[in-house]
Amino acid sequence: MDPLPFENWMRLAIVQAEAARSLDEVPIGCVVVHQPESRVVGRGYNRRNLDCDPTGHAEILAIREAAETLGNWRLMDCTLIVTLEPCPMCAGAIVNSRIPRLIYGCADPKAGAVRTLYQICEDTRLNHRVEVIAGILEQECSMILKDFFKVQRALGKK
Repeated sequence: MDPLPFENWMRLAIVQAEAARSLDEVPIGCVVVHQPESRVVGRGYNRRNLDCDPTGHAEILAIREAAETLGNWRLMDCTLIVTLEPCPMCAGAIVNSRIPRLIYGCADPKAGAVRTLYQICEDTRLNHRVEVIAGILEQECSMILKDFFKVQRALGKK
C-alpha cells in the first residue's frame, strides 16, 4: 500500500489540528475521505471547550459531518484520518459508523483505544472491525501536541 495518499490526507487532518490550536483547543484534527471519489466528506477538530461539549472530539464532529454529507450513518466507503489515536468514545463511534479504515498519526498513551490501551477497532467480539494504519506523519502529529502543551504549561494552564 502506497503511504503517499495517507500522508496527503494526514496533512489535511493536521490543518484541522492547527485550526483547533488557533482557538486554544487541544490540537487534534480529523478528516473523513469517501474512497470511491477520494474526496473529503467530513472535517473536524477538537471543540470541547468552545462548545462546552465533552463529545466535541475531532473524530465525532468529522463523522457527523460525513454522515450528513453522504446522507447515511453507515460510512462503509470511507477512511477516517486523525492526528492522534482515538479514545474509547471515538473508537466506538468509528466501529458503530462502519468505517472500514482508520489512519492515525501518533499513539495516545493516556487514552488510546485503538492499539495502546485498548483495541476496540479490531476486537473480534464486535460486529464490525476496522483496518488500522498507525504512525502516518507520527513525529509531526506528536510535535503539534507537545508544543501545545508546553505552551499551556508555561502559561499555567491545563
